[in-house]
Amino acid sequence: MTGEADRRPGIPRGERGAITVADRVVAKIASQVAREALSRFTESAGRVPPGRRTPRVTTAVRRAPERNTAGRDAEPAVGRQAVIGEARLRITVELGYPSDIGAQCAAVRREVTERLRTWAGMEVSDLAVSVERLHSVHARYPDQERVR
Repeated sequence: MTGEADRRPGIPRGERGAITVADRVVAKIASQVAREALSRFTESAGRVPPGRRTPRVTTAVRRAPERNTAGRDAEPAVGRQAVIGEARLRITVELGYPSDIGAQCAAVRREVTERLRTWAGMEVSDLAVSVERLHSVHARYPDQERVR
């Protein structure tokens, strides 16, 4: 009994098929990694209410273009990771204030880019981190006088 896969001459077994990663999967990975990156900034994380600590991620994923590796500058196949697709991400976070906002956003960008490349084989072509709200320690206690 021969299967359909055995009757396809010319296409080696390892080169058939395709791997796709859904937008939802990329968004979940990015959200988890962003939450982990922000949790390292303890001065900010303690000021954000528990229901507001999960970053919101919107994403668009497309398959990576086919690359010709037959040129003289082509990398050897051994040791290189195949790129499955490209992702464009927008991550919205809420942070504690006062804190180093730039360092927190840079950490989110860096770690999300690295982990998506490692875990999902995705190149990040565009990643925007926006701060939707800053939570001040003074805003939690309405009976105290406002700081000017």
